[in-house]
Amino acid sequence: MTTQDVKRKLTAILSADVEGYSRLMEEDEAATVQTLTSYRETIISLIQQHRGRVVDSPGDNLLSEFVSVVDAVQCAVTVQKEIKNRNDELPENRRMQFRIGINLGDVIQENGRIYGEGVNIAARLEALADPGGITISGDVFRQVDGKIDLAFEDLGEQKVKNIQKSLQVYRVGHGPKKKRLPSADRAALELPDKPSIAVLPFDNMSGDPSQEFLADGLTEDIITDLSWFRDLFVIARNSTFTYKGKPVKVQEVAEDLRVRFVLEGSLQRSADRVRITAQLIDATTGEHVWADRYDRNISDIFVLQDEVTEKIVGNLSGYHGKLTRIEKLRARQQESFNLKVYETYLQGIEHKHRFTKENNLIARKLLEQAIGLDPGYARAHIALAWTYLFEVWWGWTDEPQQAIEQAFEAAHKAASLDEWDAECHWVMADLCVATRQFEKAVAEYNRALELNPNFADVLADWGICLARLGRAEEGVESIRKAMRLNPNYPDWYNQFLGGANYAARQYEEAISVLKTVKQHTRVSSAYLASSYAQLGRMKEASAEAAETLNLDPQTGVSSISNIEYYTETADRDHFEAGMRKAGLPEESTS
Repeated sequence: MTTQDVKRKLTAILSADVEGYSRLMEEDEAATVQTLTSYRETIISLIQQHRGRVVDSPGDNLLSEFVSVVDAVQCAVTVQKEIKNRNDELPENRRMQFRIGINLGDVIQENGRIYGEGVNIAARLEALADPGGITISGDVFRQVDGKIDLAFEDLGEQKVKNIQKSLQVYRVGHGPKKKRLPSADRAALELPDKPSIAVLPFDNMSGDPSQEFLADGLTEDIITDLSWFRDLFVIARNSTFTYKGKPVKVQEVAEDLRVRFVLEGSLQRSADRVRITAQLIDATTGEHVWADRYDRNISDIFVLQDEVTEKIVGNLSGYHGKLTRIEKLRARQQESFNLKVYETYLQGIEHKHRFTKENNLIARKLLEQAIGLDPGYARAHIALAWTYLFEVWWGWTDEPQQAIEQAFEAAHKAASLDEWDAECHWVMADLCVATRQFEKAVAEYNRALELNPNFADVLADWGICLARLGRAEEGVESIRKAMRLNPNYPDWYNQFLGGANYAARQYEEAISVLKTVKQHTRVSSAYLASSYAQLGRMKEASAEAAETLNLDPQTGVSSISNIEYYTETADRDHFEAGMRKAGLPEESTS
């Protein structure tokens, strides 16, 4: 084989083996082989679910590869969680713990196998992992940091056998990454003056990881239903799901999120039956305010969601006067319930939330399948509209105008089916902004928040829109309200807040917020450069302007200004003046 014949590719490599395998075999060979076989089948299934490919599995070792580094790390975390659950059922001396190492590297592919230093490094990383733990290379860390809500511990540079260069190694933590609020916000977090609640992700007790999406869907629906009540303060999904799969104490969750009440529960499905348990806890006293268990047919799951919501509201009303329920939260259409539609929709949502081009296409296919099974299912049309809008936002299509038209078509269809769904109005608002129909956008944002006053993402999105429409101080207030409802908010909240701060001429605040952004866009970087420039901090302004051009060498003042669509001439001139003062070119000269 010549050098030209060698097939190379860049891939994410996951290597796993059993810690103490020789000892286990020596103590009970038959039982060890039986356990390993069972565990290997589980791990292979999880690798396939995360779009990975098993390359080899000799003895107690398993080698696999993934196109996506994020998928590889998420798979490793899921594997370790599942193995831990299985080990809890075994005696201490029979438990089998895996060590996992993940690397991103260039490999040689031949006859379905992969070779090269990239594979060797993955094996060395595996050897550095704790039993039940995961270690990753610096290249992997740079790809997943900010995309996965996990804590990473920097282990520094490590010298390993047969690898000439030292490796930068990170340990994947057992809990969610602690996301830092701006210092002023953290100090100001107080218990709301109305009943406040966080709904923790329901545990999947089915023994089948593929049912995870059903437990997540139940949790999200309960959060959404509670959010309709103006007399409640409901923490957003993004924040509560950072605790998913982690052993947590209710009091600690309540303290982190600054709420009084916490709901936790579980879902167990067996064939066409489902068991749901739920308990509402007053974290200030540790007392159970309410708890119940439901055993029903799976087709009753929407009825169960409503019953749980009503029980929570009814119990909280004793703490804060009388709560008024909106007459119709959502058309359930229980009589025409189709489990296949619901499951397909939830699987589509799971892929949509991964925010990659590939997963976006998978999500669209699943959502179209759900709509094919039930054209009247409004939520599937809403999610479908988002997939088209995502293509435009992130440049995943060569035909943005067609994608916008398809998004509008899906959003209009959803509105005709369920005008009461707040998310339907949110996606419509963003589409109106994208097509510069600002009066309609304002009406849609207002309707979304009228229906769901606890909708944190809408409040943040509405905030930056207000800033661009000449109402910057209102925008800042709206984004800060979103941050309180969603204390573990995503990175884009800070990007939007920094932009609104700048528009409000709050330059110091803009710098403080924008410096915490983990993954800058050319727009957020331009706002930071402009803020420095407006304060006369020209050295920092120039450095940040250079970073803006580093993010996009083709950018310039005019192109960034067009993205931000300020409707007031004075605001647009103010932003452009800041960029010019920082040293950004009118248009790129490259």
